[in-house]
Amino acid sequence: MTQYEELPLFPLTAHVLPQGKLCLRIFEPRYTRLVKRCMSEQSDFVICMFDPNEGKDSENYILPYGTAVKIIDFEMLDDGFLGITVEGVSRICIKQRHREADGLHIGSVERLDDWPTATVSDDKTVLKDRLKEIYQVYPELGSLYKAEAFDELSWLCQRWLEILPLDVHVKQNLIKQDNSLKVSEYLLQLVA
Repeated sequence: MTQYEELPLFPLTAHVLPQGKLCLRIFEPRYTRLVKRCMSEQSDFVICMFDPNEGKDSENYILPYGTAVKIIDFEMLDDGFLGITVEGVSRICIKQRHREADGLHIGSVERLDDWPTATVSDDKTVLKDRLKEIYQVYPELGSLYKAEAFDELSWLCQRWLEILPLDVHVKQNLIKQDNSLKVSEYLLQLVA
């Protein structure tokens, strides 16, 4: 029988995937509680996507595929709010969820296997070259990474999925794939 973890959910329009990093500004009390809980228990929480066409009370508001993340840094921001940086740990599938009294969603989640590593083949080098160009134009994106893995296909595809403004359902379908090959083929149609 599959064991599910109970993790807090943080629905966003932005997304992060394993090995990816994202800076968040925390100001709502429910998310301040989420951060305190994760820091004290040294546990993960889930960055998940929501469907902008669904109401917040809809069963379909929070989409099923997300990423378990860990807090790797925090700071007080100039506006007095808390800033945190998270790093993606693993893709997850939300099996069930409930909302606590303060509005914080908690999900029963299953961790999914990482995409197998693969070297970027010659026919996919355009993905690597274009992402490097984006990181030069927008250094705030690339500066999150001390070590970049442009020659590793799963790392490359995950970074593309984080920055491309795709429809949430398209992005969900790509995130749930078992490997990066189908994802890379889709990305090539967009960036080549």
